Amino acid sequence: MSKARVFGDWGTTRLRLYRAEGGAVTDRASGPGALSGEAGAVLGERLAPWIAEGGVEAVTLCGMAGAKGGLVDAGYVACPASREAWLSAPTRTQVADVEVSVLPGVCTGGDGVGEVPDVMRGEETQVFGAMALIPELASGRHLVVLPGTHCKWVELVDGAITGFRTYPTGELFALLTGHSTLGGPEVAGEGTFDEGFARGLERCGEPLGASLFEARAARIVQGRSSEWSRGYLSGLLVGGEVTAQDDRHGPVYLIGDATISALYRRALEASGIAVTMIDGDEAVLAGLRQASGVTA
Repeated sequence: MSKARVFGDWGTTRLRLYRAEGGAVTDRASGPGALSGEAGAVLGERLAPWIAEGGVEAVTLCGMAGAKGGLVDAGYVACPASREAWLSAPTRTQVADVEVSVLPGVCTGGDGVGEVPDVMRGEETQVFGAMALIPELASGRHLVVLPGTHCKWVELVDGAITGFRTYPTGELFALLTGHSTLGGPEVAGEGTFDEGFARGLERCGEPLGASLFEARAARIVQGRSSEWSRGYLSGLLVGGEVTAQDDRHGPVYLIGDATISALYRRALEASGIAVTMIDGDEAVLAGLRQASGVTA
């Protein structure tokens, strides 16, 4: 009986592991973020049951496992980053006597000459995985958006990541709703999250600093609910990303969690941009399979 292969997406807050046998995922495991403890011990603990059951041949990881302070520093591939360049640059280590390959991230601005510095870890695996799921992404120019704590707007040209921008929208939303008077305490009132989001989209073209305070003022003057305020802030931030783009003619490929991607789809379609949705788990698995040479 052949040993299993393990794929993993190890982010800042969460570890997701997939055991694959014969190309099919047969089990899953989860754990804390890559920077939340001794990464080698955390990974070894999660692998132990699978090693005991039948063995693990090798592990392939993407994400913050490759960051400084993670499992091992896997570095970055500079833009323009082709799939071939990315696949050729894993960093290898050992955990529990199993070989672990950690994939690099992608960066811009490494030469320090004019270009704005930016980094991604994990999203590149989803982008290259999406290319395997949708072959037409491997040629021509395409815009790929990956919503999340740090949303990425990625330009693909003939299968290479030629540039990208990061918007820390999820982080800003958490700060505004959890650590400011704008989100406010939970109070009863009128209006749903969706209604607040729609209002945020209406105002997202205005200067952000002048628009934010409506989240609080509407609760005081108009009796809006806390959920309405949260939706309003979300609409402002997500809509602001869309209006900030130089090229808003689409189409856009959205990769990620269905719930948050639905908000981006709503904002994009409100601007007349066609959207194709790609499941984030399917994309990352497709990317990790490519990196490990395993077919579904």
